[in-house]
Amino acid sequence: MKILVIQHKMIGDVLISSLLCENLKKAFPNVVVHYLINSNTLPVLENNPYIDQLIVFNENETKGLLKLIRFSKKINKNTYDVVIDAYSKMQSWINVFINNAPKKISYKKPFRTFLYTNNIIKHSQPKSHLGLAIEHRLALLKPLGIEKPLVTEPKLYLTEKEVEKARKSLKEHLVNTDRKTVMISLLGSDPTKTYPLEKMAQMVDFLGLNYNVNILFNYFPSQKNQAKEVYNQLSAETQSKIYFDLLGGDLRSFIALANECDLIIGNDGGAINMSKALGKRTFIVFSPWIDKNVWATFEDGINHTSVHLKDYFPEELKGLSNKKIKKQVDRFYALLEFDLFKEKLRNFLNLHLK
Repeated sequence: MKILVIQHKMIGDVLISSLLCENLKKAFPNVVVHYLINSNTLPVLENNPYIDQLIVFNENETKGLLKLIRFSKKINKNTYDVVIDAYSKMQSWINVFINNAPKKISYKKPFRTFLYTNNIIKHSQPKSHLGLAIEHRLALLKPLGIEKPLVTEPKLYLTEKEVEKARKSLKEHLVNTDRKTVMISLLGSDPTKTYPLEKMAQMVDFLGLNYNVNILFNYFPSQKNQAKEVYNQLSAETQSKIYFDLLGGDLRSFIALANECDLIIGNDGGAINMSKALGKRTFIVFSPWIDKNVWATFEDGINHTSVHLKDYFPEELKGLSNKKIKKQVDRFYALLEFDLFKEKLRNFLNLHLK
């Protein structure tokens, strides 16, 4: 049996959907699993032993309907028995429509059910601590008889060489290895997912003034000015604990550095999802327009916890779609003052740093 799993777009999505590949390989040892993903997410799948072949989708090379059709026809030559579409949007719909697989599985959406042999209904409330992002994907396995998934946590796979390189980098930057290390997810993937910088500075200063830790900032070189904006608002004591220029040169280097940290706190996004896949504890500040029920994966209030505006002012968001909230995200972020969740953060840090 040969199965194609489709998951376009972001790192967090691709990482979570890799669970499908692992479950398929463990449930059917002889199955061949191909995984279609966007080119920018390739690093999170390196060394993954549960994927037989990666099919890379390059958005720049497949823009336009004709190019997308040609790409889909090329994939169809692999003659799959099953296609699992975990993305279910235009890019994957064309692929699924062209594909001759006898079994096609995805989520039930209006006017799209004809594309699939099995349409899975999404539920609106999580049934476990896994969160909807994971629960929905694992439900895609049910038409194949996998009612109870064998694996529920995605993983990242580092080589010994990568681990050693990260440890060498810590030594070169004179990181105090007698202290625990906290990574700050400083900036979201876009401004609408980024906790306002002055509030982020308050959170980082709270950490630096109250705990004897090493602090690493997670940011891209192109975001250095924004990172400096946060750094410049911090007390001298907190600044002395920050290794500002200790960055991974690429995504794999970042993963290896995150592996050397004890906790990660800050904005939701790829850095958080990758850290969870490394077994790190997390404290997340969600953007007001992001659905916490979907992305608060493994939330147990101990190892993984989070805050969202709806936790404090549910009436402000009542009746508003995520799209409408996103358009006014600055106004809603302004309501999410650090003082609202300072004690929650303190309890999390006391549990893991003292």
